[in-house]
Amino acid sequence: MSPNPLMDGYRFLGFESVPFSITPDTTLFFPDGQHVSAFNQIRHACMHGMLAVLTGEIGLGKTLVIRLVLRKLPEEVKVAYLINPLLDSRELLREIYTKFSDVPPAIDMPASDMHAALLQQVLIGTALGHHYAVIVDEAHRLQPESLEVLRLLSNLETERQKLISLVLVGQPELERTLMLRAMRPLRERIGVWLKLVPLSRIEMNAYIHHRIRLTHQNGRFEFTRMALWHLHWRTGGVPRRVNYACEKALLLAYAQGQKRVNWSLARKACQEFSKAWS
Repeated sequence: MSPNPLMDGYRFLGFESVPFSITPDTTLFFPDGQHVSAFNQIRHACMHGMLAVLTGEIGLGKTLVIRLVLRKLPEEVKVAYLINPLLDSRELLREIYTKFSDVPPAIDMPASDMHAALLQQVLIGTALGHHYAVIVDEAHRLQPESLEVLRLLSNLETERQKLISLVLVGQPELERTLMLRAMRPLRERIGVWLKLVPLSRIEMNAYIHHRIRLTHQNGRFEFTRMALWHLHWRTGGVPRRVNYACEKALLLAYAQGQKRVNWSLARKACQEFSKAWS
């Protein structure tokens, strides 16, 4: 028996690697207009002391954009990439300090001393040509106290430049939080505010063909016109849903010995996720 029967199915269909990975695989990044724009603007923000906000519903590719930014930033940009937004304000400051200095502060160090030590670390690094950026994923889950810590960090500056860039990434709840009156000091510092939306039918078709081209041995595998129509109708153009549905459709094609995905297979694939997507 093959150690990976799932990959056997892909090979039967002519694929050399998984085309519709659910994880944010930057090698399969689809260069449509909005995602390329988000990548370029966030990368620029990380290098120039700016505050950037990226929002969008679940599954639209926010994390993939950020992972690509992390891959493409020059070495002189030091990044604190935070994926646990449930830290309290002191833990958040401690995490950033550790990311920038490579060593954790003393457990009993007061927050004020930690803030001063972090400022000193950043000032020294900036003099050596480094840039510093804090990127918070799932930022819609941050507590107000943690947002205030981030605002204070984003205020750090010399006479010539901001010292720390800040990127907040989250679901639409983040937008509502930032529009609160108490968030005005932070909101007025936002230099880049981006929102991802679902793919149009044309964009989704190009997205599917892009991933096939990068993973198929011949660069071609057929999804019929009706299959593509049904996939967009049922997924709403949300990339994560498209990945789930296309992966299931390919496995159904393999199970039935077919070398293309037609409307029937697309319909059966989408039916499996009908409750989750309703």
